[in-house]
Amino acid sequence: MATRTLILGIDSGTQSTKALVVDARTGRVVGEGSAHYGLISGLAPGAKEQHPQTWRTATIKACKAALRAAKARAGEVVAMGVSGQQHGFVPLDRDGEVLRPAKLWCDTTTAAECAEITAALGGPRQTLKRLGNAVVPGFTAGKILWLKKHEPEHFRKLATVLLPHDYLNFWLTGARFMEYGDASGTALLDVRRRRWCPEALAAIDADLAAALPDLSPSDCPAGQLTPETARELGLSPGVLVSAGGGDNMMGAIGTGNTREGVVTASFGTSGTIYACASRPVVDPDGEIAAFCDSTNRWLPLLCTMNVTVATEMVRRDFGLDHAAFERAAAQAPPGSDGLLLLPYLEGERTPNVPDGTGAFLGVRPATFTAAHFARAAMEGVTLGMNYGLQRLAALGVRATQVRATGGGARSKLWRQIMADIFNTEVVTLQVAEGAAFGAALQALWCWRREQGEQITIEQITDAFVRVNARETARPDARAAARYAELQALQDATSRALRPVFTQHRRFLGGLSA
Repeated sequence: MATRTLILGIDSGTQSTKALVVDARTGRVVGEGSAHYGLISGLAPGAKEQHPQTWRTATIKACKAALRAAKARAGEVVAMGVSGQQHGFVPLDRDGEVLRPAKLWCDTTTAAECAEITAALGGPRQTLKRLGNAVVPGFTAGKILWLKKHEPEHFRKLATVLLPHDYLNFWLTGARFMEYGDASGTALLDVRRRRWCPEALAAIDADLAAALPDLSPSDCPAGQLTPETARELGLSPGVLVSAGGGDNMMGAIGTGNTREGVVTASFGTSGTIYACASRPVVDPDGEIAAFCDSTNRWLPLLCTMNVTVATEMVRRDFGLDHAAFERAAAQAPPGSDGLLLLPYLEGERTPNVPDGTGAFLGVRPATFTAAHFARAAMEGVTLGMNYGLQRLAALGVRATQVRATGGGARSKLWRQIMADIFNTEVVTLQVAEGAAFGAALQALWCWRREQGEQITIEQITDAFVRVNARETARPDARAAARYAELQALQDATSRALRPVFTQHRRFLGGLSA
């Protein structure tokens, strides 16, 4: 068999790690592997943590499975890239050892610390002026201050701040490295100028700058695979490791979202909608994240924390498998006869409602059915994402096409609900694992540039990212009009209940005291 040139793409997520082996000549996926895991159990309400060793173990398992499936020889893999869940805080000591489990993107315990940082920066407007982003629970900055306030013995030993994908790059290469895209999700970066914001660092600790890696462009490699990690993965030492990035940044590349007008919507545990922009897009209300992307441009993004977590909750409670859940949802009409889910099950980020919980409006005998609850779950989380899509449009970022990824995109019914709620054409991609595929394509871009080629990321995505034409969904005018009414109702319900959510959180605190 002729020697192939292969690229390895890794996506280390909240629930699993996926690996793809991609043929560098054709862009075809020739091997896949995965490994699943969960969160640390028994933590306080709102706390969401994992140990970084879990990601390393899963990466080894997923990569070996993908390499076996590809029947790949070690020397055929020339480059690899890592996509990781954004915003998690991995604290290392001076020896490179992890000090404590990582607090994740979905951790909502840092609201007080975020408020403290915002106040130190001069309030919300000054914070947006300095950073381009609000400091909200979920972002990394509040987690660092939380460590200082709640675990000072660990903070005293803190030598390096890394994000989840940075930590995997550190394990792969031995280098402490951070690129613009994932770094912009820390709420420590001035995204307009792509540099650390000294005022934000000082709001946490006077010596924090020394713990942050130097920032690098997205087309620069993080390093090369070390002999020790190469043995663990079954690869050859010296494999090029690209910059990598956050899962949303890699998802943009993997879905061909490298030109203005294309919008990616990821329907996974969380929901994200993001677009490619040639300039920073800063929301004066702070609801849209003004991230950098991992192609040296910008990625205006909204994130909702509850998508398939909501549909899976309803599915399990009614004892349905996935096919039966979709059949049930199809029996209810658009709008679910007025049954509306406010899907803030684990708090919410867009809109920023950290104290939120789930709420169903319109529960009555006629709607208390599996069909209505199943469809309302699909609709409720999609309306929540559309809140942000409409905010993007108000900022001048308009979608001509939405590229749907994640578990929700596999459902034909849900794709039609997306098209009707977004009132825009929705398509899927031939490679469903957008983040892992994007990590591979970014690694291919980096490797080819290191070979001396003057190639752009758009040239690579145009050649290798392909749409599933048969799965295209287009909006139905009548359903779209019904959903526009429901959108207004969900938005009004959200605003009305926010004081109630805060009061409810205090009540829960009293129960646990």
